[in-house]
Amino acid sequence: MNFSEAFKLSSLLCRFSPDGKYLASCVQYRLVVRDVSTLQIRQLYTCLDQIQHIEWSADSLFILCAMYRRGLVQVWSLEQPEWHCKIDEGSAGLVASCWSPDGRHILNTTEFHLRITVWSLCTKSVSYIKYPKACQQGVTFTRDGRYMALAERRDCKDYVSIFVCSDWQLLRHFDTDTQDLAGIEWAPNGCVLAVWDTCLEYKILLYSLDGRLLSAYCAYEWSLGIKSVAWSPSSQFLAVGSYDGKVRLLNHVTWKMITEFGHPAAINNPKIVVYKEAEKGPPLGLGRLSFPPPLPLAAPLSASESKYEIASVPVSLQTLKPATDRANPRMGVGMLAFSADSYFLATRNDNVPNTVWVWDIQKLRLFVVLEQLAPVRSFLWDPQQPRLAICTGGSKVYLWSPAGCVSVQVPGEGDFPVLSLCWHSSGDSLALLSKDHFCLCFLDTEEGVHTAVEQRDSHA
Repeated sequence: MNFSEAFKLSSLLCRFSPDGKYLASCVQYRLVVRDVSTLQIRQLYTCLDQIQHIEWSADSLFILCAMYRRGLVQVWSLEQPEWHCKIDEGSAGLVASCWSPDGRHILNTTEFHLRITVWSLCTKSVSYIKYPKACQQGVTFTRDGRYMALAERRDCKDYVSIFVCSDWQLLRHFDTDTQDLAGIEWAPNGCVLAVWDTCLEYKILLYSLDGRLLSAYCAYEWSLGIKSVAWSPSSQFLAVGSYDGKVRLLNHVTWKMITEFGHPAAINNPKIVVYKEAEKGPPLGLGRLSFPPPLPLAAPLSASESKYEIASVPVSLQTLKPATDRANPRMGVGMLAFSADSYFLATRNDNVPNTVWVWDIQKLRLFVVLEQLAPVRSFLWDPQQPRLAICTGGSKVYLWSPAGCVSVQVPGEGDFPVLSLCWHSSGDSLALLSKDHFCLCFLDTEEGVHTAVEQRDSHA
């Protein structure tokens, strides 16, 4: 495992291009595009104001920079650096900007969600879509880029419109049986659209591409409901995280619940491995380490790295007492993520903030628990293999695979608090983002894949 030098960064804006060749980062009003293989600057662009959002086109040929305070979007070309495009929304303002799947149209959402403006880079034409709803996730594209679903609010009712992305023609329009729609998301195969209601109303609805209601699911009818939703990459499972601290798993055949995963404050099952991040020096009451590192390391680890220890059950996890009389209480399952092979599901229960739970989806059971010294800020799966990267806002990065887990200190002068993570599409490097800097962590993948698969198969 090796690390690059640290580079300047603003607002955690750092993105790998979809083809994996480039890395874009922002420093105030400057956009820096580097070659991933050498980290040399390929292009340097200057925007009209501080950049608040960046996004690559799907073909990696263009990159947009949104300046919401100014109502501006600037688009830059990697093939023709002298070409650029400026979109000014004027008095309508700007709160969101994204690419269409073809990488030749930009969708801008105006202030107060009055409309979405579709700008064509090819024809310079402009289209308008009315009534977009201001919600958690109101726009979603199918993975093949053919269709867009849009959540709408008109006449005090929720609707969904499905558009054909090639010409932005309306394909279907239907109302949803929701009190206050909170989000929509296509299954990865593009066949089913999940629609979920406000946290005050536990309801998730599944619609087909032609707008037929396939199923409706409600786990309970009291207190707070749905907090997070995630599709498995195989489209076979839909995980629903709830404020009661449980994850319900729905199957793609009947859309009924096949199991629920709880997040208890104590682990009593001796078959569950609990990894605890250790304080400096050997903590008492913990078993010896008995696992290999999850991947071979290209350089020796620094002496200051923290360690994981295997805890002896029963294990009591650190919990928070949520303030239920306040908005957005720190309770319930707020983070969900499936591994790329759909074999594992990682979760975090917000009132057990230091813990990541990893579930075996094939056997529908808890596989491993990782307890950190600090609250978990983010975790992200390797896009190529079952390997999970975790950050807690400290100067370490944590990696887990079925072969084991490791904690590594980010080298360099001074502190480097890792606030966010970003995987390269190949899985062989990881961008670590702090408030003012970023660096790349390079991993040796090939042998790590074989080790992880062998370990996984031995558990099967």
